[in-house]
Amino acid sequence: MTEPSVQVLAHGLGGSADLPVPLAYALVAAAWALSISFGVLVFAWRTPRLRADTQGLPLPSWVNTCVAAPLMRRAGAAAGLVLTVWVLLAGALGPPRTSHNALPATFYTLLWVGLVAASVVFGPVWKLISPARAIQQLACLVTGQRREHAWVTYPEKLGYWPAAIGLFAFVWLELASPNPGSVAAVLTWSLVYLVTTIVGTIVCGTRWCEHADPFEVYSALVGKLSPVGPGPERAAYVLRWPLNNLQATPVGAGSVALAAVLLGSTAFDSFSSQPRWRNFVDSASAGEPLGGWTATAVRSLGLLLMVLFIAATFTLACRAVPQLPRSERAKLPGLLVPSLTPIIVGYIFAHYLTYLVEKGQSAAMLLMDPLDKGWNPLGLDDRDVAYVLSTHPTLLAALKVTFVIVGHILGVLAAHDRSLRVLPKRHQLTGQFALLLTMVMYTCGGLYLLFGG
Repeated sequence: MTEPSVQVLAHGLGGSADLPVPLAYALVAAAWALSISFGVLVFAWRTPRLRADTQGLPLPSWVNTCVAAPLMRRAGAAAGLVLTVWVLLAGALGPPRTSHNALPATFYTLLWVGLVAASVVFGPVWKLISPARAIQQLACLVTGQRREHAWVTYPEKLGYWPAAIGLFAFVWLELASPNPGSVAAVLTWSLVYLVTTIVGTIVCGTRWCEHADPFEVYSALVGKLSPVGPGPERAAYVLRWPLNNLQATPVGAGSVALAAVLLGSTAFDSFSSQPRWRNFVDSASAGEPLGGWTATAVRSLGLLLMVLFIAATFTLACRAVPQLPRSERAKLPGLLVPSLTPIIVGYIFAHYLTYLVEKGQSAAMLLMDPLDKGWNPLGLDDRDVAYVLSTHPTLLAALKVTFVIVGHILGVLAAHDRSLRVLPKRHQLTGQFALLLTMVMYTCGGLYLLFGG
């Protein structure tokens, strides 16, 4: 493998490598987002249409048989466990150089970005390959306990807060820590995550995975945009319009925080690559070595403020319904937060597209030889990364804008349909304007950051 192909951690070391969107593309996209949003709101969508229990198109029987087979589920669990051990061994015993070690490459590329792509296509895949679930199944097999067994009931009041905190810890390591590409730092984070999740799963059962495992909650959230979903009888899987599946998104305490972390961290990643922000961080930490604690504190505060900004603006927009009791307004952010999922996914694909397609190839190559022993099982050692997007900037810009706009339109449709269900009839139109304008602000802000500020 040649040297350029192993430089896989530009994002993990602070910033996306994608080319900025041309200004004309960003302006046209913003105009489309605004006009389509108001057109949908006022003219095209008068009654609720989205339901998670629609019949859908049944998948072939052999597909459902294969997916439901215990052997398939055990194979997925075993594969996830083996891959986890494989990558951790690479971190512990592999080459010390970040660009040659498979752990950081897998951590930042295949896990963080690839998990979104896989979940959007196939549904919540982490549930199948989760190492914590695999170990819990082994423990139940040895002790004779049922898989649903829990020593302690998971507290309902916790909701999704542990998952939101875990995801914030991940993005903090990636975007604000002193040395995000450090093999030791990534290995430490991974081990803490595994120990916490395994202990929580054994003690609280699978409800811990469903509510507190950051990667399973992340996968399940974006997996609601998959065209694949359970049928009305839940005995088989069907194909249906993804926004129908989105209606089945479970919500609870911490759901707004979860969405704010995902959207706010991606926005901060774009923002932190702006020259003004970098100059500000450099001036604040002048005289300190690279990765000093002042710079870390400034980046951490910036990341936290961006997440809080998303959470506050969304919450205020949802509650801006006139003449509605305070108790009813307080419920609206949780009821409407699933509508942010398409915007989150669209922005993630727009921001990390090049990173996934091109640097994902490098991560896969490193996984073929995690201990740097010269292994070459697939004959890829002499292959270079195919820079299929970086060498076509016009195509890349068009794709990025398309992802943002499609995510925005789907988010507006989902929010509008949900508003028609949960808002009083006399406020179904006026009660949506603040939320619509907030979504337009997110989209235009995302385009501005992708444009390069």
